[in-house]
Amino acid sequence: MIKVLFVCTGNICRSPMAEAVFKDIVAETGLADRFEVDSVGTDAYHVGEMAHPGTRKILARHGIESDCISRRITLADLAEADYILAMDDYNMSDLQSMGRRAGLDGRLHMLLSFAEGVRRREVPDPYYTGNFEEVYQLVEAACRGLLAHIREQEKI
Repeated sequence: MIKVLFVCTGNICRSPMAEAVFKDIVAETGLADRFEVDSVGTDAYHVGEMAHPGTRKILARHGIESDCISRRITLADLAEADYILAMDDYNMSDLQSMGRRAGLDGRLHMLLSFAEGVRRREVPDPYYTGNFEEVYQLVEAACRGLLAHIREQEKI
């Protein structure tokens, strides 16, 4: 199993969106049985909550379901994941700090580094901007690029 972990701050907007989108893309390519996909937050603000209503609404508009319940990242998550995807520099910094104890060995990436033709480095947080469609478009492009990268790396 290839373990993919998406990480944002509270695990209610960006990372659950990326988790749901990536699962959908993997399923449409017939590779769902090869992946374990999850999402977490670097902070505990929303632990136990469902994804933000804006996230669920935009996913539903695109025909994607989400059953994500927010949780905070653990050292075990870092140790077990093959690909760890940060949404922004704040999350990246937190993950790098945690990773000093877990040893990330090149498994940590900015999600948008996989989005072809996107010049942004960070996925903006729709919790503050309200622009869930923009975030969906960025996440979808990055998830497609991520899957292509993984397929090349893992020869699947």
